[in-house]
Amino acid sequence: MKLRSIVIGSCLIGILSSCGNTTSSPDTTTALSTQVTETTLVDHQTTTNSTTSTFVAEVWADNWFSLYINGKLVGEDSVPITTERSFNSERITFSATYPLTIAMVTKDFKQDDTGLEYIGTDRQQAGDGGFIAQITDSSTGKVVAHTNSAWRGLVIHLAPLNLACASSLKPETDCTSRIASEPTGWTSATFDDAAWSSATTYTEEAVGVKDGYNDIAWASDAQLIWTSDLKIDNTILWRFKVVQ
Repeated sequence: MKLRSIVIGSCLIGILSSCGNTTSSPDTTTALSTQVTETTLVDHQTTTNSTTSTFVAEVWADNWFSLYINGKLVGEDSVPITTERSFNSERITFSATYPLTIAMVTKDFKQDDTGLEYIGTDRQQAGDGGFIAQITDSSTGKVVAHTNSAWRGLVIHLAPLNLACASSLKPETDCTSRIASEPTGWTSATFDDAAWSSATTYTEEAVGVKDGYNDIAWASDAQLIWTSDLKIDNTILWRFKVVQ
């Protein structure tokens, strides 16, 4: 490729003088040098492109999740969060190139912005969350990502901020909340999550794992995570990066 660029450049010079003349002006020599450099750059970019691989994501969440890879939605929980006892595990197959930017939304069920569930019944309460995930590269069988304290999370729905309101007969007026929008571009590889909090890990007993959890053979170092409060942190955004 470089040799061909030089020959073409020499003939271009020959239009101004002659192809057999080995003498060229400083300006045309500079142009020729630039042309060869640009050709080399294109060749380098072509040879370093990543290869697309197939992956399997396995997730159990209390109660619901969606999964983005490199800014693209690749799957979500198949059971609606409004389903009572919506506990289940999911396997999602997707294709992507390294490096992987994993972004997830996890939600604990809440009946409304009070953060409570079963409002108006003898079961009225603030629910609790928790989830676990792992991603396997199908070509190698290697788990390339799993939930642990290295994941970063941002809570965008906190309620009730005053847990005592869980016993209120008027929770819609007595319970307080803090709600924020999703940051623009938060699923992209270039988003800066340095200010987000590190995940908190939890035991199976603390989360109360159930239906579907034992259907997955979890890696020994995959951990159940959430933010610092299982009860009032209802909707959380998560990020984690994988470099091959």
